[in-house]
Amino acid sequence: QVHLVESGGALVQPGGSLTLSCIVSGIPVRNNPMGWYRQAPGKERELVAGISSAGLRHYGDSMKGRVIIDKDGLRNTVTLRMSNLKPEDTAAYLCNAGGAWINGHYIASSYWGQGTLVTVSS
Repeated sequence: QVHLVESGGALVQPGGSLTLSCIVSGIPVRNNPMGWYRQAPGKERELVAGISSAGLRHYGDSMKGRVIIDKDGLRNTVTLRMSNLKPEDTAAYLCNAGGAWINGHYIASSYWGQGTLVTVSS
């Protein structure tokens, strides 16, 4: 059974940085594509970043240049480092496991965590 637990969400000021973590069980991150998505109130869920089994990365347009996705095969975790945060980055950030990697793009699977809330406000 696949289980994902996100953490690290917080209230942060504009321009600040934050690192989110996702502890994964039931699927090895080393051998599988993984991704981070976000969903703001009233908006559709969107891709923030994806990483292939080989470590290739795919970033969504909304945060490109301000985020880095990594995975740790020993700890079986996926992290998302975010910088220069803006109020429009306020959202629930969700981890996704074992999606597809097609033509350099991450496509989500049906395995989702509960999400961690990031609020960017002064």
